[in-house]
Amino acid sequence: MSTPQIMEPIDVLLVEDDPGDTLMIREAFDDNKVRNTLACVTDGVEAMEYLRREGQFADAPRPDLVLLDLNLPRKDGREVLAEIKGDDDLSTIPVVVLTTSQAEEDVLRSYRLHANAYVTKPVDFDRFIEVVRQIDEFFVTVVKLPKP
Repeated sequence: MSTPQIMEPIDVLLVEDDPGDTLMIREAFDDNKVRNTLACVTDGVEAMEYLRREGQFADAPRPDLVLLDLNLPRKDGREVLAEIKGDDDLSTIPVVVLTTSQAEEDVLRSYRLHANAYVTKPVDFDRFIEVVRQIDEFFVTVVKLPKP
């Protein structure tokens, strides 16, 4: 008989400019059994400041996972992904692109930039919540994340 594995909460950085999507993702995390922390920033510039612990984010924890929208103000998600994966200190953080774009060129470009997964946001509310829960559970219960 195996003993149940105790799941450590993980720190997740959500990079999302749509307040409605942010709210749904927060609800999905809140409803889930594991109490992961979810930090949110609304544009690509803030995302890089958070990841590099600059300015107002000097005391931010290093995220174990980044959920990244592609269509962001100031610096788009493709640029953020390229910067994360091109930075020796940040490149090991898994990045899941979570976006409305179904364009094949966005999928290909994201994987070429070394995204760990590409997920299209469902339009249906219940399905959207379920997809976020599945991402959350996958990275908490299945995937072995690197230590910083």
